[in-house]
Amino acid sequence: MIYQRQFIKELSFTAVGVFVILLAILVSTQAINLLGRAAAGNVAIDAVAALVGFWTIGFTPLLLILTAYISTLTVLTRYWRDSEMSVWLSCGLALKRWTQPILRFAVPFALLVAAISLWLLPWAELRSREFAEILKQKQELSLIEPGVFREVGGQLPRVYFIESFDSDSGDARNLFIREKESNGRDSVILATSGQFKQEDGKRILALQNGHRYSGTPGQADYERAAFKSLSLIVSTGTKIVDASANRRTIPTMQLLHSGDPQHQAELMWRLSLPLSVLVISLLALPLSYYNPRSGHTYNILIAVGLFLVYQNGLTFLRDAVAGGKLPMLMGLLPMHVLMLALFWLLLRLRSQPAQAFWPGIKAALGGKPS
Repeated sequence: MIYQRQFIKELSFTAVGVFVILLAILVSTQAINLLGRAAAGNVAIDAVAALVGFWTIGFTPLLLILTAYISTLTVLTRYWRDSEMSVWLSCGLALKRWTQPILRFAVPFALLVAAISLWLLPWAELRSREFAEILKQKQELSLIEPGVFREVGGQLPRVYFIESFDSDSGDARNLFIREKESNGRDSVILATSGQFKQEDGKRILALQNGHRYSGTPGQADYERAAFKSLSLIVSTGTKIVDASANRRTIPTMQLLHSGDPQHQAELMWRLSLPLSVLVISLLALPLSYYNPRSGHTYNILIAVGLFLVYQNGLTFLRDAVAGGKLPMLMGLLPMHVLMLALFWLLLRLRSQPAQAFWPGIKAALGGKPS
């Protein structure tokens, strides 16, 4: 029908504007946050763009859900405000006939959210963690500056002093290294040259032509040894990110065959996202009701509140599944079923002649919409 084509066309234009605005707000906020952290030295400045990109992919499903919800709510509210919906109802056409064009608009969003949440999101999360680990390594190694004593490492840090250092090739000249061994002894290493390199997944400092002094401070037990080559495992060694170590990086097919409550909770969340697009878009139909005579926009406040209840309810059920308190299906279904029941109730209420709220609710539960 003509009204369906026009409705979907208007929804599409509105959705583009809403998505661009939401994306611009969220990306600019995150970019400002990361730039602030980069200015404080906590994040490398050349990593800001990549981190914003990974963060945007992670929030894309929520952006698409909000876009579908706000677009449907905005367009239908305008129909009520401009009395177009009143003309529709006065022609004897039921309000429920709008569900078909709404679903035609929402289904592509649901499919896109499903593709992102089930396949793209685990990959992006894994790459984000790998990138963060690489940045951490580079940041620790970049602390080593020529002519400056630097302490690098974790529980047993080393103090480095290098006369000259080429960060591109990893070559260093005239090195001084002091480290504290696990047995309490101190070691001081002097070498004429060295090179930072990668071997077997570890960052190695290969030293040439030097001496090593080892002993306990305050005691005359120091030992001196000369060497032509000596390899040290640098504390900034490469850490391989395991995809199975975090539930957000595990592929969806692997989650399907896992009985771990944490994995079941993640699977429940990924399946809930595309379902929520359809449910929340339908819910916008009765929530868009607007009385032009009153001039109040209470429907917008109610719509925002129900969206927060919906999302927080899904989060609560996900945590319950993760804690082993609920099976996956019991965590997946209740909120969607509850919101669909609320949609059915409100749709029957709005399909009836205007009346007080509680009598209208009773009529919607027991009577037939006119």
